[in-house]
Parts: sequence; structure tokens; C-alpha cells
Amino acid sequence: MCSVVLKNRYWVVRHGKSIPNERGLIVSSMENGMRPEFELAPDGVNQAQVAANSFEKELEANNIAVGDVRICYSPFSRTKHTAEVVASVLNIPFDGPQCKVILDLRERFFGPSFELLSHDKYADIWEMDEIDPLLGPEGGESVKDVAARLSKAMAIMESEFQGCAILVVSHGDPLQILQTILLAANNKHKDLASHDLASMLEAVQVAPILSQHRQYALQTGQLRGLI
Repeated sequence: MCSVVLKNRYWVVRHGKSIPNERGLIVSSMENGMRPEFELAPDGVNQAQVAANSFEKELEANNIAVGDVRICYSPFSRTKHTAEVVASVLNIPFDGPQCKVILDLRERFFGPSFELLSHDKYADIWEMDEIDPLLGPEGGESVKDVAARLSKAMAIMESEFQGCAILVVSHGDPLQILQTILLAANNKHKDLASHDLASMLEAVQVAPILSQHRQYALQTGQLRGLI
């Protein structure tokens, strides 16, 4: 039984395989992330279509009308492209009110010392996260930094939508971190009378919890239901 009471139901999907994934590059800054040449690779478009079909089956299984779907996505080209593919499969107008870009769903910025380098460097970053998730790479975001802005993203979605099935289209690290704080809040708070979502999410943004975010990893194009 869920302890966290939300106005909406949530699913997450990591963007499909992107051109940076194909090239083995870390692309995490807003400047680079929004470049059109860093959208989905052909395999990623296929993955996004598969994710959309899986999401459609989830909607049918839960008797949710497509009109009640909202697609909230990161502004990076690879996530926008993924959201566009999903919207197309579901026959949802991408420029309509059912699709919303949310800045706080953007990729984790790993800092200038990692930007555009080999994705093999992720292992170094995640090792640092396990030691201290409150300390980020030089010039980049810590796990705590990302958790704080994802809490804001949740507040935006909860304030703007009610009774909807929300598909959150984002990136590997942000979606790992989002799952970490939501599930920790769900497990921690049993008495809802004195807690709201913001305070519940803030309470679990501590090192022992945040350092475990890798256990919620998603493959490219993977769909997962949340609370």
C-alpha cells in the first residue's frame, strides 16, 4: 500500500538510444544537450516506439483513457525526440496541452571535466556518488542537487495535473534519483497527517539513501511504473 498520496499516477521512461550513446559520449550540459545532432539514433527511435506500445498496454490494463495522459519531458534533444515518438504512437498532439517540457527534468550536469568525454567516465562519477552523494564532480551537480530539482519537478506536475497518467521522459541519473527519493519517501512516511510531498521528499535526501541511486538504473528506452 502506498504511503505517498499523489494526485496522479506516474511512469518513467529513459530516452531511447541517442547519438551520444552511440558515440560513447557524455553530453550533460544544456548547451550541448539541446543540439539537434544529439537526438535519438535510429535504434533509439525504435526503442521509443516499443516503450510507447508498452505504455499503451499499461493504460489499457488500468482503464486509463489517452485523454488523461500527460507527457512531461526534459528539454534535451534526445528526451524531446523520445517524447515526440511516444506522443505520435499515442496520437497525442505534441504541441498541445498534454505534453509539457519541464526544465528540472534535464540531464544531470557532470561538470566541464567530464563533458564530451567517454561514457566510461560514468563509473568514476558513480563511485564518487557512493562515497558522498552530497558532493558532485567539480563544477557539476551532486546527487543531492539533482534530487532537489526533481522534487520541484514533482511539485510542478502535482500542482498542474490531477487524475492523470503522467509519463516522465528523462535521463539515466535523474530517473534513478527520482525513483530513489520517491520510494524512500513511500517507505518512510506512514502517517500522512503531518506531511506533504515536499517535506517527505526533502526528508529522504540524505547520504545513506541518495548513495544507493544506481540500484534503480534503467536501460535506454526502458519504461517503468512508479507509485
